[in-house]
Amino acid sequence: MDDALLLSRWQFAFTIAFHILFPSLTIGLGLFLVTVEALWLKTRNEIWFRLYRFWSKIFALAFGLGVVTGIVMSFQFGTNWSRLSHVAGDILGPLLGYEVLTAFFLEAGFLGIMLFGWRRVPPGLHFAATCLVSLGTLISMFWILSANSWMHTPTGHIQLEDGRLIVGSWWDIVWNPSFPYRFTHMLGATMLTTAFVVAGVSALHLLQNRHVPLARHGFSLGLAAAAVAAPLQILLGDLHGLNTLAYQPMKIAAMEAIWETGPGLPLLLFAWPDAIGERNLFEIGIPYGASWILTHDPVGVIQGLREVPPEDRPPVMVVFFSFRIMVGIGFLLFLVAMIGLYMRRKGRMYDARWFQRLVLLCSPLGFVAMLAGWVTTEVGRQPWVIQGILRREDALTPTLTAGAVWSSFLPFIVIYNLLMIAFLYYLWRVVLKGPNYDEPLPHRGESKGRIGFLTLWLPEPGNEHSPPEHRANEENRR
Repeated sequence: MDDALLLSRWQFAFTIAFHILFPSLTIGLGLFLVTVEALWLKTRNEIWFRLYRFWSKIFALAFGLGVVTGIVMSFQFGTNWSRLSHVAGDILGPLLGYEVLTAFFLEAGFLGIMLFGWRRVPPGLHFAATCLVSLGTLISMFWILSANSWMHTPTGHIQLEDGRLIVGSWWDIVWNPSFPYRFTHMLGATMLTTAFVVAGVSALHLLQNRHVPLARHGFSLGLAAAAVAAPLQILLGDLHGLNTLAYQPMKIAAMEAIWETGPGLPLLLFAWPDAIGERNLFEIGIPYGASWILTHDPVGVIQGLREVPPEDRPPVMVVFFSFRIMVGIGFLLFLVAMIGLYMRRKGRMYDARWFQRLVLLCSPLGFVAMLAGWVTTEVGRQPWVIQGILRREDALTPTLTAGAVWSSFLPFIVIYNLLMIAFLYYLWRVVLKGPNYDEPLPHRGESKGRIGFLTLWLPEPGNEHSPPEHRANEENRR
């Protein structure tokens, strides 16, 4: 049973870590595409159209992988975690079902219009399709995080004599105490991650001196979004931490490697936690820092891990270091975003190649920080699957064997790695190819559209904003 439990935890961790990379990109890219298309409709600057078409290909690629890898996870609730499904199925089942009915159907219904409808539907309808697809990604995140947050801070349920949980109040279940903080923090993470992906790809094109007009626009918009998202994410992280302290104090104690309850505790920049000895072997800290950050009082009291028995404590080493990876990357991205503001003000953003290289190097770090944050969140909840109600060993399928888990886990590892190789290969090809300048712009007659009271019409400009290579192609066609 112990081997089956450990393997099931690793399998679910592997599949969810792989899956989360793609929705985190599509959520941010959805908002980015809405912004870019709005700029195209307002200005009719061809660059915004080309930028939209370029990034919509990457959106579609990530969306497809997100759908495929997301389906797999739900099956594990029945195969590996049937006791969890038995105990909490009346709550988790509807929440996950709402995600399909309200989000996936919305995305699937309008994705085709968004990707292929430029010369088939009026501009207003196409913009509405982009907005609805982006809204669908947000609704999907809403329901998934509501279900996950309820498992961390369960409220609104009634526990029957046989241990099953049923609904007492849907409002309290959906809007459980940690959900607003977890949702906004995740949204900020997707925005920051996507901002640096857009800026990083644009920086690559600038360094290669290719697609320069579009790269400048993408570089500028990506860094502008990062300058907003980075400080906002720090604020949201602080609020989320205060909420976690109130409802999951042992998670905070593991994040900060605090063993003894006390006032005026230091903020540990580095330590080496020793779970067996219940102490830290080496510490570098800021006096009173942890109390000041977590309670906003330099002598505030924080609970230590010794408040609960060892079997009720999270794995301190994992939580401690994953939290520092997340925070460290977050502050690094904040610093780069602020440098970007300075470079923009000085008018050197497009000329400083060292800065463009720095942004390019930082472009994948948002994904690393997001994975580290999820490790902190989920491992920090251990040993509970539903906080204070259901332990991990009690959530496992009773008849599950280690061999049965291996029989599915190994194919997952092989297939998912092949999927990642294919994704990165096609992503690299799309990035290297860049925008398609040969695709004609929407015709003048298509620049007028109406959706109810919404009318989007702007005169079609000439090609004065076109990239030089595209203008040459137009002249050759004439």
